[in-house]
Amino acid sequence: MSGTDYSYDEQGQFFPFFVLTVVGIVTIPLTYSVLKPSSDPGVTAPRIKTDFQPEHADLIDSQRKAQKRRERKLKRGVAVVAGWAIMALMAYLIIVTARTVPKIWNPYDILGLSDSSTEKEIKSHYKHLAPKFHPDKIRPDPAKNQTLESINDYWVELTKAYKALTDEEIRNNYQQYGHPDGKQSFSIGIALPKFIVTDGNGKYVILVYAALLGVLLPYLVGSWWYGTQRMSKEKVLIESANSLFREYSEDITEGGIISALSTGVEFQQTLKGDKAESGLERLESRVLAEGEPFTYVGGLTAKDRTKLEDLEGGVRRKALGLLWGYLGRVELDDTALNQAKIQVAPIASALNASFNAIALAFGSTGPILASFLTAQNLIQAIPPGASPLLQLPYITPAIARAIEGDAKTHLTLQQYMQLPEPYRRKLSVGKGLLTESQYKTAMDLAKQLPRLQVEKAFFKVTGEKYITPGSLVSFVVKGRFVPPGSQNVPEVNELDLEDVDPEEGDLDAILGRQKKTSKGEKLKEDKPVQPPLAYAPYYARNCSPRWNVFLTDSKQGKMAVPPFTFVAFDKPIFDDESGKPTFNMQTLKAQFQAPPQAGHYTFVMHLICDSYVGFDTKMEVTLVVDEAAKAAEIEAEDDISEPDEDSLAGQMNALKTGGLTGPPPKKKKRPVTEESSDEESGTEGEEAEDTSETDTDTDEE
Repeated sequence: MSGTDYSYDEQGQFFPFFVLTVVGIVTIPLTYSVLKPSSDPGVTAPRIKTDFQPEHADLIDSQRKAQKRRERKLKRGVAVVAGWAIMALMAYLIIVTARTVPKIWNPYDILGLSDSSTEKEIKSHYKHLAPKFHPDKIRPDPAKNQTLESINDYWVELTKAYKALTDEEIRNNYQQYGHPDGKQSFSIGIALPKFIVTDGNGKYVILVYAALLGVLLPYLVGSWWYGTQRMSKEKVLIESANSLFREYSEDITEGGIISALSTGVEFQQTLKGDKAESGLERLESRVLAEGEPFTYVGGLTAKDRTKLEDLEGGVRRKALGLLWGYLGRVELDDTALNQAKIQVAPIASALNASFNAIALAFGSTGPILASFLTAQNLIQAIPPGASPLLQLPYITPAIARAIEGDAKTHLTLQQYMQLPEPYRRKLSVGKGLLTESQYKTAMDLAKQLPRLQVEKAFFKVTGEKYITPGSLVSFVVKGRFVPPGSQNVPEVNELDLEDVDPEEGDLDAILGRQKKTSKGEKLKEDKPVQPPLAYAPYYARNCSPRWNVFLTDSKQGKMAVPPFTFVAFDKPIFDDESGKPTFNMQTLKAQFQAPPQAGHYTFVMHLICDSYVGFDTKMEVTLVVDEAAKAAEIEAEDDISEPDEDSLAGQMNALKTGGLTGPPPKKKKRPVTEESSDEESGTEGEEAEDTSETDTDTDEE
């Protein structure tokens, strides 16, 4: 007999294993995705301490809480709880369900003999069993639940067992296949209760399979696929990215970028239905009202107003009006409009990241810088060209203008805080200005802002003294966090300005791997230090500052080395206990390939923080690339040692220097710092040009 038999789990002992496995495959990864540490910087990053509450703080806080609720993954959490509940139920069924242990057919057990019985003993024992169990010799006993059929079946088993041990052919079947009848059918167990596919339930099972495989699975896969295809890498709809691409131009300004951002399709979700037209007239009347220090209260220029008025009514026009209302901190006298004004800022910030990627692809310096500055404006709710002093609590455009007086350029926060205390207080406190308590709040906050001050920037090749064509160059920026108004700032330690190469045999350090002990155990390394969350009281999201370092060619107006972004640092920025700045020297590194030809290459380094206005640094740096042959020749000359004392030349040298009476002088190694200072390309911190003024052009050097 051969073939395949399908058996269902009639006792229900395997079905729980099947369900437990399937549900576990889905639930365990889903549990990890729910419980893994949040990427939200607001969870672990420190915060700047202040008791200042902006206008409409309740609306801003409500939107931040709503965003947190959306990020809580509520649906996933419910699915995880349901999954673990099902798994617990299946585990319980596995424990309490009785096991059906399959028995192996054994003729000795059936006859009641030991495995060592001889053939004579087997025949003798079988003769004694015949009168007891032969169907013709006994009758069914109802007390023992015996039937004629059961007596016949038992006698057949006894006969098979006897023949398996005495008949040569049957014994061969038993020895080869484990059964006297020869090869048996192959049984496949299906871990589903039999009632599912019997009693007319088969059609429902087919419908369930059709729904799962023909509807649900294609829907889930299609939703995932089209969802990924609809979004760009910056988490912006592809349609919005295409609109931003069409708005791009080489001479675009910050105001032009804000106008371009209003093309985003994402605004349609916020301004859907009647919201696109509701309150539009009131909004534009407030934003386009005449005021000081700008022509219009919203911070628009005449060109920006023309762009706004040229748009047809609808989502884009209202989104653009709300953006200018947000940047100008305009009071709209309408709760719905004020709420919408706050909602559009995070959307515009995401769209600006997409525009920045487009600008980087084109590589022109002007649009790249304009997109970075627009990011600062959106986070701080400051119009393009406005005073950086507006970042401080309680300072309005009128107060900022009174502090700056008739100056043609705006004061940066660091310039303002460097003013003598009595003079600064005189400019800031008074009638129509700040009160004493407001002034103190503003000063306390300014001293907590993380401004990165560049001390030195230079080029090097790890492990080499010279930079040769095509080598992997490291651009090293050394800087300290010096908040505006910091006092008793220590002098720079020259040793901190050097970038020491790892030892020649330290492969872990060279390759950037985690170091290990001699036993192979990994050493504990300090975790990267996060800067405080950006102080952005009008921005309805937690935002972690990002510092971008890139090089440009001022002659061609093009980007030379793309931005390297830094969000964490290797040393503490503020003391955990006192909250005061540590002034630790931080190291930023960016790697790129050296030009293919030797020469002197002058670049402009831009260090831009995307969260604060006026904290940027712009400075010229020079990369010196030597010919490979020249560098090898100089290095070979450096490796020539002094003559050995045992040689004739060595003895002559010793006579001249009087060195016969003592041990030979040790060869002095040239300090790495001196070699790098002679040949390294770079510039010191005092040459840094602070481009903090908002109205300073940073496109040209």
